[in-house]
Amino acid sequence: MITLYTHPQSRGRIAHWMLEETGEPYQTVWLDYATSMRAPDYLRINPMGKVPTIVHDEVVITETAAIVTYLADRFPAASLIPAAGSGQRGTFYRWLFFAAGPLEQAVTARSQKWTVTPEQEGMVGFGTYERTLATLETALKPGPYICGQQFTAADVYVGSQLHWGMLFGTIGKKPLFEDYVARLHDRPASQRANTLNEAYLMQQADPGKAD
Repeated sequence: MITLYTHPQSRGRIAHWMLEETGEPYQTVWLDYATSMRAPDYLRINPMGKVPTIVHDEVVITETAAIVTYLADRFPAASLIPAAGSGQRGTFYRWLFFAAGPLEQAVTARSQKWTVTPEQEGMVGFGTYERTLATLETALKPGPYICGQQFTAADVYVGSQLHWGMLFGTIGKKPLFEDYVARLHDRPASQRANTLNEAYLMQQADPGKAD
């Protein structure tokens, strides 16, 4: 059994979606930012006091990109990662970690209004926000997925980053991005994970509606 530690208003939704894609059994432990996420029991699992975290076979995996990669590799029957040794495996790694590195840095810098001067562009991992987004466009144009015809865990991660970025205005809406995200959200696993998270939020807002 896999245990997912999460919060419905966090990157834990990415891990939740990925678990639904695997079809493997798991249990969910919902945490609260101010209390249980800072409790000693959880800090022994993840000293950062952040979510998501999964525990599987007594192995602790944190960092969302690592979680989706681990699950894809651990459960190959779900076909969520290109075959080992294939060129597409390299493409998978490239864009998954591009989203976890340059894209996340670029979006964070923009949202926090951090100024990167032309002299500093060579020292930061993303160079410029505009170049980062333009680069991602080149990856998505061939379609329909980031690795071509095969939907993978990289789409779970990249698609989530784009969805939240456009939702909160840190990534500009473009037809290419919107079509890609809509395609991903049509997947039953994405819809199941979203329903579970929204149901928990509703329950917390109105405990009387709990089953």
